[in-house]
Amino acid sequence: MKRYQFAGIVPARYASTRFPGKPLVMIGGKIMIQRVYEQASKSVDIVFVATDDKRIYDEVLKFGGQALMTSPQHQSGTDRCAEAVDKIAERTGKKIDIVINIQGDEPFIKPEQIDLLKSCFTDRKVEIATLIRKTESGEDIFNPNQPKVVLDSEGNAIYFSRAAIPFIRDYDLSDWSKKHVFYKHIGMYAYKTDVLNKITKLPASSLEKAEALEQNRWLENGFRIRTAVTQWESISVDTPDDLVRALKHLDHFN
Repeated sequence: MKRYQFAGIVPARYASTRFPGKPLVMIGGKIMIQRVYEQASKSVDIVFVATDDKRIYDEVLKFGGQALMTSPQHQSGTDRCAEAVDKIAERTGKKIDIVINIQGDEPFIKPEQIDLLKSCFTDRKVEIATLIRKTESGEDIFNPNQPKVVLDSEGNAIYFSRAAIPFIRDYDLSDWSKKHVFYKHIGMYAYKTDVLNKITKLPASSLEKAEALEQNRWLENGFRIRTAVTQWESISVDTPDDLVRALKHLDHFN
């Protein structure tokens, strides 16, 4: 059986609303995008940073990474990956079968998480894969900034929501976690390249707009998303306050 050729793409833009320039912030002597790149390279042979900003591009080359420039018009990291994958194939001379979209603001991403995502494609039917995590006792399942997901019997996503789903009838909200296993979505994806090209051409859907979650567009249009359960929480840096927390985590990482 043919082995898939994976490529890890790290979308990175400078103009973040909540934290401009965050890919270049220093974390323990290295810029954040370098930490992401180095972690991803432990799992994937081909890794590129895809950016729309020359400052990020230059810094990646400076630490010895691979980077390419993409359009500033992209609305999501998925869109940026779709543009980047053809350029990566041209640059490397290799046909990319599966793209792994690695968040550029998670400096402590574990190679084991990427390996887990890759393993979903041992099932040749899988089109898109993503990571999820079981919520723990006492965790706030009602936080709208932490999307949840419900699954079918094969581990495919049925629906993603910022609400706590499913609704647990006849029990107080404080007891919901005791009565059902809730899954939090970890925002790292892998897509077959042909599927990636298809989903980025779809118009925004009603469920996507309602939840502000692009993956619902894919589900609404009949694509299936396989999930894999990880035990590790993601540590993303969306704000300067998050950076303070990330720096505290550095001692456990090194």
